[in-house]
Amino acid sequence: MDRVAMISLHTSPLDQPGVGDAGGMNVYVLELSRRLASQGVAVDIFTRATASRLPAVVEAAEGVLVRHVPAGPFEGLAKAELPAQLCAFAREVLRTEAIHPVGHYDAVHSHYWLSGQVGALARDRWQVPLVHSMHTMAKVKNAALADGDTPEPLARLIGEEQVVAAADVLVANTDEEARQLVELYDAEPHRLEVVHPGVDLGVFRRRDRDAVRRELDLPVDAHVLLFAGRIQPLKAPDVLLRAVALLLERDPALRPRVVVPVVGGPSGSVLEHPESLAQLAAELGLDDVVRFVPPVDQATLARWYAAASLVAVPSYNESFGLVAVEAQATGTPVVAAAVGGLTTAVADGESGLLVEGHRPEDWAHVLRRVLVEPGLHQRLADGALAQAGRFAWERTAQETLETYGRAASLMRTEVPA
Repeated sequence: MDRVAMISLHTSPLDQPGVGDAGGMNVYVLELSRRLASQGVAVDIFTRATASRLPAVVEAAEGVLVRHVPAGPFEGLAKAELPAQLCAFAREVLRTEAIHPVGHYDAVHSHYWLSGQVGALARDRWQVPLVHSMHTMAKVKNAALADGDTPEPLARLIGEEQVVAAADVLVANTDEEARQLVELYDAEPHRLEVVHPGVDLGVFRRRDRDAVRRELDLPVDAHVLLFAGRIQPLKAPDVLLRAVALLLERDPALRPRVVVPVVGGPSGSVLEHPESLAQLAAELGLDDVVRFVPPVDQATLARWYAAASLVAVPSYNESFGLVAVEAQATGTPVVAAAVGGLTTAVADGESGLLVEGHRPEDWAHVLRRVLVEPGLHQRLADGALAQAGRFAWERTAQETLETYGRAASLMRTEVPA
């Protein structure tokens, strides 16, 4: 395996995670590509250009090129409008390959259903295997829709079914995702591979908590309850705020020490009302407690995790939950919803606590346990380091590379209609 075409159409791995459409998938694509390159596999990442000033090609790391593909207007194009640009994007991807000798790419790895549509076309044209990662699935999201969120459209459901049928191998983040692919999308079990995402254990590591709190202007003795990620209904930061309001109502003595940093920017349906979470904080009387922090780079995010008493991940669904693993790698316990990949990322009772459902009352109870129950925080903190140690990008890359080889042996001669 010499060269892989990585397709990430709707969001660039160079974008800042935590705002707009940029999130865990951006981190996944970039970190996986870097580790593949370190194992001798050159990676070309194709993504849609979103600004005229962007260079056509950027070297993201040695052996990793990000190719900005013009397809539609550079700015002002919502994700829902991208299907109309699939042909233009695919044409430019095929044109890039056409200037090289036949067999330039050994495999195509697409991410998210839009990229899978392009990947299927490239696969047929280049006669190389298609490996696809869903990252999120419309049928799963629509089955557990957050209040105020918009259901995924029929076009996406159909598009995902087509990609599942076309892929030679589907990479699932967890056993749960693999099960969903079989049950909801009729994926063939022998075409599924479970490969856990990783964490950069050099960036996300335990630090001196008092020192990093001083760096971030946080009280050394504070109870820091952190949310990190895109501010959108799916990620449910409102659940954390409502739980904190109940926690302080029940135990007012905690209030002087509680700080709730929300690290991230608005995304999805929240873009119409980006101030909605701040308004909720005001309505709940948490103006003195909640601190909004714009999206930060990975190194700074690692310091925020290390400074926190706990990291809350109340999402309605996560295919894996990179935030949970990154936080645990810094020695910080996680309180997460018992959904999707979070049940794999978090070892319940060992590295964090899983909460069934999204009732603020239940979340308030669990948050209080971590803060005040004797010995619990330290036990979970130690377990968090051990749990995160199970996940490393080097292992992810090695297993993915093996998946490419298996996809070649399973490559379809006819793709189902």
